[in-house]
Amino acid sequence: MRTTTLGGSGLEVGVIGLGCMGMSWGYDMLGRDQATSIEVIHRAVDLGCTLIDTADQYGPFTNEELVAKALRERRDEVVVATKGGLVVDDPQTFASHRDGRPEHIRKAFHDSLRRLRTDHVDLYQLHRVDPAVPIEETWGTMAEFVAEGKARALGLSEVSVEQIERAHAVHPVASVQTELSLWSREPLLDGVLDHCRERGITFIAYSPLGRGFLSGRIFGSSDLPQVDGRHRTPRFQPEALAANQAVVAPARELAERLGVTVPQVSLAWVLAQGTHVVALPGTKTLRYLEENARAADLVLPEDARKALADVPAPVGTRY
Repeated sequence: MRTTTLGGSGLEVGVIGLGCMGMSWGYDMLGRDQATSIEVIHRAVDLGCTLIDTADQYGPFTNEELVAKALRERRDEVVVATKGGLVVDDPQTFASHRDGRPEHIRKAFHDSLRRLRTDHVDLYQLHRVDPAVPIEETWGTMAEFVAEGKARALGLSEVSVEQIERAHAVHPVASVQTELSLWSREPLLDGVLDHCRERGITFIAYSPLGRGFLSGRIFGSSDLPQVDGRHRTPRFQPEALAANQAVVAPARELAERLGVTVPQVSLAWVLAQGTHVVALPGTKTLRYLEENARAADLVLPEDARKALADVPAPVGTRY
């Protein structure tokens, strides 16, 4: 698989990674199979999807343990990325709050090391900026982990250009992880994607398949698993799902014309936003993993990119 480097860290990763959240958190709460998830992680490494992303929030905590189990004999083949700074209040509703206090970040980081069964994290990310704590304080604490040799690089998630610059003044930002897909184009509009390119920062696009909507297989609420966090989100409400078929329709038409799948078109569009972009789809299924990985080689023709540029804005907010 084509690769890129995470900012100035020297860490090389495939341009398509693997987001592990859905294996333990958020989606299909009844359809979990740890053995299959481990098999998917192993196959991802084989395919070159070497950025393996998790967080202490997912589970909470259990996703890091799952990743550790899967990578027990393959740790040196991957770039392990985890996150801290979000604390779960209610696992049933997924309610969480932000905590960027240095004492919390320090404890969260070392707890993640323990659960991941490793002496270092390749990429440690601030899951969300805590508005009650200056980002310089949080980021300065995280920089200590690099100085101690316990983290190789640091990243941010869901941040503004100003926040990137404030953090970067304290310690280099290797990556920024933000939602980007055909129906979540905010980073193209708020300057974050371009700023990352100018700064030599890798942009990690999470939910590049629109939390499964851009698979082209979700037409209504009944197409979602019965117990699934997406039932709570505005874009997955019945009326919004019906209206949002207009978002996926052009990708479906292009996929048919090009002889590929809707997810492959959607992922190729994300990767086409820049050589500094890594797409981070999540899946618990080997078939979809292999389908996603093949998108790394798909180059959309110019007319296809223009058609996708005119996709209408989605109905409903992200959260």
